[in-house]
Amino acid sequence: MTVTGPGGLPTSRRVELLAPRDLVSRAAALLEAGFRLALVAGHDDGGALRVVYVFCAGPPDRRVELEVRLSPDYPTVPSLAAISFPASRFERELYDLFGIDPIGHPFRRPLVRHQHWPQDWHPMRRGAGPMPPMRPDAEPFPFVAVEGPGVYEIPVGPVHAGLIEPGHFRFFVVGETILKMKARLWFVHRGVERLFEGRLVDDGVVLAERISGETAAGHTLAYCLAVEDALRVEVPRDAQLLRAIVVELERITNHVADLGALCNDVGFAVAQARALTLRERLMRLGAEMTGHRLLRGAIRPGAAGLRRLPTEAELAAFAAGVDDLVGLATSNTVVMDRFKGTAILSHQDAKGIGVLGVVARASGVAVDARISHPFFDVEASTAPVVEDGGDVAARFSVRSREVAASLRLVADLAGQVRSLDVSVDVPRGGGSGLGIVEAWRGTIVHRVEVDSEGHLTRVKVVDPSFLNWPALSVALADTIVPDFPLANKSFNLSYAGNDL
Repeated sequence: MTVTGPGGLPTSRRVELLAPRDLVSRAAALLEAGFRLALVAGHDDGGALRVVYVFCAGPPDRRVELEVRLSPDYPTVPSLAAISFPASRFERELYDLFGIDPIGHPFRRPLVRHQHWPQDWHPMRRGAGPMPPMRPDAEPFPFVAVEGPGVYEIPVGPVHAGLIEPGHFRFFVVGETILKMKARLWFVHRGVERLFEGRLVDDGVVLAERISGETAAGHTLAYCLAVEDALRVEVPRDAQLLRAIVVELERITNHVADLGALCNDVGFAVAQARALTLRERLMRLGAEMTGHRLLRGAIRPGAAGLRRLPTEAELAAFAAGVDDLVGLATSNTVVMDRFKGTAILSHQDAKGIGVLGVVARASGVAVDARISHPFFDVEASTAPVVEDGGDVAARFSVRSREVAASLRLVADLAGQVRSLDVSVDVPRGGGSGLGIVEAWRGTIVHRVEVDSEGHLTRVKVVDPSFLNWPALSVALADTIVPDFPLANKSFNLSYAGNDL
């Protein structure tokens, strides 16, 4: 059916209740029709379990939810891993947190739960209770070994120098060449989705803003769009303009920081210094506009508000500064020599893994939720920035071109704003809703369920990093160990957004 979506735009949305035996064939048909598996959410309703599979495609914006109901005594679903790599990871997460077994999964070892977690404790099940004691006799994590003449291992992390979040990287190397790298994450799993439960929808914003700190605007907008979809709230155009400005400012700020950090990883400190100066000015602008350097407080259900808009002079100055930064980097032959041909993610691998955002567009995959799932009409006319090299240079270029495009977009949006503080009433009521946003790393998806009193009963969050982390391992094949920091920064994936 066609319904009115965000900003009054038409959205095709279907909800289908399936028997488990019909899941694989229906999912395969959707994938064949060009949909992607965007989210898988487990639900424990007390007397029964459910799994909701969200498939998305666009343009035009289309969304299909497949719902499978299960017995709590022996909950199983047929695995979709054979037809979808993202499904294989969602299913491992589903088993860890809900104990729902994906029958036929080729490699169903723990993903979220580390080996010291109690084996039969699934924290998202109702009545799971406090976490039992960790297992003191757990075996080391079963990394798949790579063997052969001259092969050795380099373990890195999970504790790193500086302020980087915890993650373990196991390298299998010959000489300096990486044969295989395995990332082990979920050292900062915080139970975010459980923390949403029972809160009023307005109170969920404080959590959404803190899912991944540098993506406060992107996650908050996805959450608010999901709530508004569930409660059938139509947000005025001015509020959508303000929201888009904030999300684009977040994109600009983080891309500028990444441009400098990439230069810093090849020893070009001058470019890093200029980028840090630009980033600080952007964060100060963000604080003046929203009251917070990380852009918290500007977006809430049914509303958006700014203290001021950026001026044309400010945006022009930032554009000139970014042009100078990019020119400085691209004219340096040493920098470009390190960027080009390093950590290549092919178009085929990017499609197969299902990556999103900058990583996808740098490998020739033109996926952008601003076009596929716009929350108001201006976004639908946004052209994606695409490169086909798949290397560090391509990811640098996508970021630099997106900064220029976003600065122009913000200038255009700011000229259309008539009011800096817009809100509508958000009614109490029940329902389910989906929020999709193209944040600076890529597409964020939130799915919420709300009861009749306006309390959240389930919030499922998918940060693009969850889908992009496996691609880093693929891109590192045949890369030398000294280039790992550069390759890792070119992906710049979130630990917190992944670990939740």
